[in-house]
Amino acid sequence: MLETGSHTEKVLGDPIKILMPSLSPTMEEGNIVKWLKKEGEAVSAGDALCEIETDKAVVTLDASDDGILAKIVVEEGSKNIRLGSLIGLIVEEGEDWKHVEIPKDVGPPPPVSKPSEPRPSPEPQISIPVKKEHIPGTLRFRLSPAARNILEKHSLDASQGTATGPRGIFTKEDALRLVQLKQTGKITESRPTPAPAATPTAPSPLQTTAGPSYPRPMIPPVSTPGQPSAVGTFTEIPASNIRRVIAKRLTESKSTVPHSYATADCDLGAVLKVRQDLVKDDIKVSVNDFIIKAAAVTLKQMPDVNVSWDGEGPKQLPFIDISVAVATDKGLLTPIIKDAAAKGIQEIADSVKALSKKARDGKLLPEEYQGGSFSISNLGMFGIDEFTAVINPPQACILAVGRFRPVLKLTEDEEGNAKLQQRQLITVTMSSDSRMVDDELATRFLKSFKANLENPIRLA
Repeated sequence: MLETGSHTEKVLGDPIKILMPSLSPTMEEGNIVKWLKKEGEAVSAGDALCEIETDKAVVTLDASDDGILAKIVVEEGSKNIRLGSLIGLIVEEGEDWKHVEIPKDVGPPPPVSKPSEPRPSPEPQISIPVKKEHIPGTLRFRLSPAARNILEKHSLDASQGTATGPRGIFTKEDALRLVQLKQTGKITESRPTPAPAATPTAPSPLQTTAGPSYPRPMIPPVSTPGQPSAVGTFTEIPASNIRRVIAKRLTESKSTVPHSYATADCDLGAVLKVRQDLVKDDIKVSVNDFIIKAAAVTLKQMPDVNVSWDGEGPKQLPFIDISVAVATDKGLLTPIIKDAAAKGIQEIADSVKALSKKARDGKLLPEEYQGGSFSISNLGMFGIDEFTAVINPPQACILAVGRFRPVLKLTEDEEGNAKLQQRQLITVTMSSDSRMVDDELATRFLKSFKANLENPIRLA
C-alpha cells in the first residue's frame, strides 16, 4: 500500500482529529477500506492507521502523532466520505480514551454506504405522467398512434373493444372495428370523464398484478441492491471511486474537447525482426514498447504536438512523458513512462511491466500516474483491429492501437514483376484536440510516427 502522512488537526486539551485527507489532485471523497488499528490501541507517529481508497488507488493513512486511537468515527467499508470529514480521534497516552467525545465543531460525516449490509428498500415513489385518467373497473390498453387518432376523432374508448395486436396493443384495425359498430348503432359514443385531479403515484404491487398481464410490464419493477432480482428487474452495480472519476472525466472530455481523428496503417515487419533478434539475446520486449518509443521520438521531432491545454490556450511541455493505459479490476489507469524519448526499448519495457503490476495491485504512487504529455491505449492483445480513444485532458492527443495482422499486398520485385507479399500491419488512430493539434498537424505527426516505427534503427 502507499504511504503518506496523515491529515490531522490538534488543539491543546482536545483529542487529535483524524480527517479524511486529500490524497490526489482530483480526489473529492474517499472510502474507508480497512482500519489497521483498533480502538484503545496505542499508535506512534508513522504507524499505519487505515487504508483509504482514493479515485486512483488504495493509500495507507499514517499517524503523525503518538497516542491512543480513542474513537473510530467512520467504520471500515464506509464509502463516499467527503474531504475534511472526521473519521477518527486520537488522545494522548494516559488520558481516558473510553470516554472521549466527538468535538462539537465537527459535524457527523455524510451518510455512507456499506456494501456488505444492504439496506431494506423503501416502497418506490414513482411519478407516472398521466394524459388521461383511468376509470376504475375499465381495462387499460396500449394504443398504436393510428388507433389513438381514430378513437379520439370518433369519441370512442378502447375499453369498448378488444386488443388483438402483439403484446396487447390496441391496433388501427381494432379501432376501425369500433367505428363500424358505432355506425351500426351497436355501441354508443363514449368518452371517459376525467377524475378529480390528484397527484399520480405508483400503484402497489397488488394493483399492478390486478390488471391485464403483458409480457412487457407497464411499469418496470424496482430491484433491491443485494437481493435476488425478480423477472424484469435490473441490478444496481456500486461504482468505485476510480470508476466514478473515470466516468466524470470521460464525460467532460467528450462534451468539452473537440475531438478530431486520423488513422494510418503501419508495417511491423522490421519491428518484428528486431524483436526476434532481441529474444535470441534473452531480451524480452513487446510491440507496444516500440510503439511507445516511436511516439516519444516523434514528439521530440514535432514539439508542437507535445502540448496541453491550460484553460486559456495551448502550453508546450518541456518533457516527453507517455501515459500508457492499463486495464485493472477497478478501471483504466494511465501510469507514466517519464522521459520516454531518452529511454531505450528495454528500459521502456521494464518500466511498463513494473508500473502495470503496481497499477493492478493498487500501489501506484501519485507521481507515477499524474501528468503525462501524450497517451497510448493498445487493445491489440484483445483482438481489436482498430478503435478510437477519448482524449485525457489536459493532454492534446491519445493514440489508439489495434492488433497486428497479416495482409497480402501486391508488390514488384527487382525485375518489375508483380507478386503477392505478406505484410504484418497495425492500424493506429490518433484522437487530437483540434484546439491545439489541427488535422494537418495530426496528419504530419502520423506520417512521421509511421516512418519511425517502420524503421526501428531510428529508435536507437
